[in-house]
Amino acid sequence: MRAVVLASIDDMKAENTVEIDLAGKTSLADTMIVTSGRSDRHVGAIAERVIKDLKDKGFGNARVEGLPACDWVLIDAGDVLIHVFRPEVRGFYNLEKMWGADRPQDRAS
Repeated sequence: MRAVVLASIDDMKAENTVEIDLAGKTSLADTMIVTSGRSDRHVGAIAERVIKDLKDKGFGNARVEGLPACDWVLIDAGDVLIHVFRPEVRGFYNLEKMWGADRPQDRAS
């Protein structure tokens, strides 16, 4: 599931993707992925692609919050939580700091 999400995010040219290991920190999920889109349209397109790819690969329907506004979209896929932000909203909430991850830590593709 993690690989599907990361491939979708990469294909959609998301920016500043950070992967946070949640194992042992919470029972919510094993992995949190935080990424940014350049605009609300880009955020929405990234989220829609992740949701579609997860469903197409047999991971079922993920729960989604924030899709209409597209400032911050949360996709709860069970073992993986995906946060897609506009950059200024991401900076305000700074989830990476809250969960103890360094930011930014761009993934090399």
